[in-house]
This record gives sequence, structure tokens and C-alpha cells, in this order.
Amino acid sequence: MVEKFFWADQIAERIVEENPGKEEFVCASGITPSGKVHIGNFREVITTDLVVRALRDLGRKVKFIYSWDDFDRFRKVPKNISEEYEKYIGMPISEFASPFDKKKSYAKFFEEEFEESLKTVGIKPKFIRQSEMNKRCKYFELIKVALENKEIIRKILNKYRKEPLEKEWWPVIVYCEKCWKDFTKILSWKDYEIDYVCKCGYLGKIDFKRKGYVKLKWRVDWPARWRYEEINFEPGGIDHSTPGGSFTTAKEIIKEVFGGEAPLYQFYEWIGIKGGKSFSSSSGNSITLKEVEEVYEPDVLRFLFVGTRPNKGFQISFDNDIIKLYEDFDALEEKYFSGNANPQERRFYELSVLNVEENKPTREGFRHLITLVQSGKISNIKDENLLRAKKVKNWLDKYAGEDMKFTFQNKISSQINSEKKIFIDLKNALEKDLNEGELFNEFYKIAEKNNIEGKKFFKLIYRVLIGKEKGPRLASLILANKEKVIKLLEGIK
Repeated sequence: MVEKFFWADQIAERIVEENPGKEEFVCASGITPSGKVHIGNFREVITTDLVVRALRDLGRKVKFIYSWDDFDRFRKVPKNISEEYEKYIGMPISEFASPFDKKKSYAKFFEEEFEESLKTVGIKPKFIRQSEMNKRCKYFELIKVALENKEIIRKILNKYRKEPLEKEWWPVIVYCEKCWKDFTKILSWKDYEIDYVCKCGYLGKIDFKRKGYVKLKWRVDWPARWRYEEINFEPGGIDHSTPGGSFTTAKEIIKEVFGGEAPLYQFYEWIGIKGGKSFSSSSGNSITLKEVEEVYEPDVLRFLFVGTRPNKGFQISFDNDIIKLYEDFDALEEKYFSGNANPQERRFYELSVLNVEENKPTREGFRHLITLVQSGKISNIKDENLLRAKKVKNWLDKYAGEDMKFTFQNKISSQINSEKKIFIDLKNALEKDLNEGELFNEFYKIAEKNNIEGKKFFKLIYRVLIGKEKGPRLASLILANKEKVIKLLEGIK
């Protein structure tokens, strides 16, 4: 039985209650792929995914659609792309080649990268490319309705504007049939035909029932698609959710113009990278889901998002905080399979993992793998932990601080004459068959025996073994390299 304290479960119940008799529910999300699809955009997708899961857990049939708004205009050139791309400003981002792969369109390159990354975290929506939908004239009736209700739409939008829309405003944009840009001016409209003139000099007449060059503007397009797809749930960023924002106007437009009702809505706050700047695809400042997946296991990444309500912001860490996150996930998994998890914790776990296994997965701790990977002990890592070991290696290579990295010294420093007894005692302790906890306790016995403070003892051992005064957990470090450490200590006479 699904617990109802989790926000997605509560939304799922409301969707069912407010749509009696509906056999299949539709949940949606989507963005404009104007540049790299960054991890901030992932919050929208997983917010929808959690509601989809909650509905399915209620035994309901659900369609999860993801719209690529790739018929939107190219507004500005991102910083990581050549200024030559300024020539494409005003064109749909689906209609010119990507600078990274000339065989794909600008939009499709970013779309496909994100789609592959979503599969990794178990999210597989039905993708809809709005460039294809518009080119196939799927919205021609809705476009006609918008044009017929132009003044009603203008009145709704003007309620929330400081300056009213100009008299020449139209609820659609027309892409020029000659240059594919939206530098056009509508001269007249009748039935399904629009007369226009383009800045390039082209004078055209277009039948938008047969030719896909006409597109609804965003604030009209969103509610039109709610109507077309019969959407029951869709989240939106805080930028769309402010009073008078696009969600406010969309709710009114769908009701007064398209004769429908707005879907259940959940706004989500921005997320960021700890110590980094805010995300922006167009500015080139972004980190992708694929890049995050290099160091986050799918279940752990989902766990991070599941554990925070959509209306609360948070930061993704790439520093040592990542170790605690992995440990928190492992602790939750342990509680789940031991039967000690409370209902809330059980639900968090079930929504975090790609699949709930019959038996508890065997997972090596992230912290311990930091030591094993750097000790060249990959062969000692079981197959089921190789994925996590790869994440650890990527983290060490790209993000880990120097306090987490180490290499063993080749020989003992000659400057430990007064401390030789400590290392002899350590060597004798290692000849016993001690586990990590037992060895840790042995450290304090050695320190007490040799009248040295605990902190000074650890600094001394770290310095002799790895040339630093701190590093990974000492007992784990030594046991993972026991033979190497013993051989090193054998040099002390």
C-alpha cells in the first residue's frame, strides 16, 4: 500500500480524484534545448517521473510525455559556441546544424545526449519534438482559435504587464518560407491563411493548415498543448510560477480561449552546484546530467532528488560531501532490508532505486573504495561494485581534494629516530589478524603506550606512509595495503 505522506503520492491521488473515469493519465515536462541540457533541467523531469511512479503504484495507466521545444527561435549564441552562429539567430533551433556534430541539428545534438542520460536513471518518457509537430501542422485548429481570440488573449496578458502589448501584436510567429527566420510582420489573416512580409524582403502568403511555418507564442503555446495532449500534471520552474507569470496566464487562456482546464501543477525551485554559479544553457555555464552521472550512481542521484521537496532548492556537491551522501543512501538501504525503516524511509528508498531487489544489493562503501582504487586493488572489488568503483575513480580524477588523494612513500624517512618504537609496535599489531575496528582501537593503545597524543599519532603515521598529515581513514588505508605497509615498516631497525 502506498503511503500518502510523500508529495508525489498526494498529487497522484488528487489527479485520480479530479479526473473520475479517465483510463489513462498524462504527465508532461519539457524544455527548449537552446544549449547543453543542464542538471537543473533534470529536476523538472524527475519531478514528473515521481508523480508517474506514484500513479503507477496506484495501479493507474500513465503516459509520460517530454516535449522538446525545438521549434523555438535561436535567441543568442552561447559562450561555448562560435560567434559565426549569430547568422542563425531568429531561426528554429531545429533547422541548422550543430557545431559539435554537423550530421545533427543544433537541437537534436543536445536532445539525444540528454535522452541517453535519462535512460541511465530509469526515466523513459515518450519524447515529442515540437519541430515535427509544428511542421506537420498538428496544431492548426488551435492556431486558428488563438487568432480568432486574439483580443481576449491580449486582454489576459495585459492584466499582468506594466506596458500593454502593441496593437500589432499577434499570438503567433511566422517563420519566413525563404530564410526560415522569424523577422516577419503579419499583414493580414483570414481562415487559415496569413499574409506576411519578412525583413529579408520576401512577401508571402501561407496556409498554416498545410505548411508548418506558423507557431504559437510561448504563453499561448503552453495552454494550447495542455488542451491538445489532455495533460493532467506538469511541473514548472519558479520563473513560470510567480504571480502573473506564464502559468498564471496559461490557466486563464486555456479556460477562456481553448475551453479546457489547467493540469495539476507543481512548481520547483532551482538547484545549483555547491560553490558554483547558477545554471544557464545560453550562457554556456552548465553541467549536464551526463557529467553528474560520472560520479553519482543512478540510485544515489535519484535519492538526492527524492529526499528534497520540489519547492525547496539545494546544491549538488562534488566535494567530500559526496561521501556522506553515498553513506546516507547505503544506511537507508540497510534499514530498508533489515526491516527497520519507517514508512517514510521505505517510500524514499522505493522511489530512489531503479528497481527494488528481492535481496539487499552488495555495495562496497564509497569511502572504502577511495582507498581500494588508489591502492591498485581493483581486482579485489567484486563485479557488483565495479560501477561504483568507476564513479570513485572519476571523482578522484576530477573533483576530490588533496586530502583524499595519496601515494605511498617508497621508504621510511630517516628523521623518526625518537619514534621508531611507535612503528615497531604498529608493525607487530599488523602481524595479528585484525579487522578495521580492532586496528583502530590498537592505534590508541600504541599511542598511549608511547605517550603520544592521538592527533599527533595519526599525523605521524600519515606522514610516514603517504607524505601527508591526513588522508583516508587510516585503518582502512593500512588494511587495504597491509603487505605494502609491513614491508615499509620492516625497514625500521
